[in-house]
Amino acid sequence: MSTPSQISPHRGRRIDLPGQYGPVAALRAKAATPTATALLLPGYTGSKEDFAPLLDPIAGAGLDAVAIDLPGQYESAGPDDEDAYLPAPLGSVVADLVGKLAAEGNPVVLLGHSYGGLVARGAVLAGAPIVGLTLMGSGPGELPDGARRQALDAGEPAIRQFGVEAAQVLREQLDAAAPPGPGSSPELAALMRERFVRCRPAALLGKARALRSEPDMVSSLARVLHTSGIPCLVTCGEGDDAWSVSTQRDMADRLDADFAVITNARHSPNVENPDELLATLIPTWRSWLTA
Repeated sequence: MSTPSQISPHRGRRIDLPGQYGPVAALRAKAATPTATALLLPGYTGSKEDFAPLLDPIAGAGLDAVAIDLPGQYESAGPDDEDAYLPAPLGSVVADLVGKLAAEGNPVVLLGHSYGGLVARGAVLAGAPIVGLTLMGSGPGELPDGARRQALDAGEPAIRQFGVEAAQVLREQLDAAAPPGPGSSPELAALMRERFVRCRPAALLGKARALRSEPDMVSSLARVLHTSGIPCLVTCGEGDDAWSVSTQRDMADRLDADFAVITNARHSPNVENPDELLATLIPTWRSWLTA
């Protein structure tokens, strides 16, 4: 059995959803008799393919799985305005998309990974009509000091002066010094490169700024979740190197949310240990839908 990765085979269909800035690229795996829709948001340099190992199992559990490229990311359209890619504006775009999916007749659960978690928070604060929120490998605000933040510091001047291709070369140099991740292959490396260089420069710059400046909005999110009766799950890999496990556990406590640590995973349990992640997500989502 191959190690799960962003190029894992799945039955999801490539579709375009209507968005504020143009088409939102998505992979949709439909359940036979769906009881809900799970909308999945990727991180800073991620894409819908990050959720490839989850699509079929989510659909098999009775939820339509919809994984998207955020606006300006890989195959989704987006503006040339850096401010449009901060969590609050992107959250408003996602809230509108949630409304369209909910109008199909089934409730929507929302999952945001890493930067997608900050965007998911923005969507809830913008009034997204969801019945449950999952924050995965995300945090209360800006990235703490560490290798990931240092990479953003190095990447911004490269993008501004030389373009996205130059930043990709820098990323490849940094990746070469790190141990290979799960599912590493030439095909996966090609996908990683293609999706990065196809991102709008404004999207990379705007999101990078947010990752170094986003304030702690946990109290605001907690109030909305409590007032709206929306349950929440915070989950992360045991070796998360973006926001620490302790930081995410504290965020869960402040949100009065469930908390789960995924073993044998770092920042991306969706590809590093999808089976254990699914064993947490599916029962939790089912409990929300039957409450």
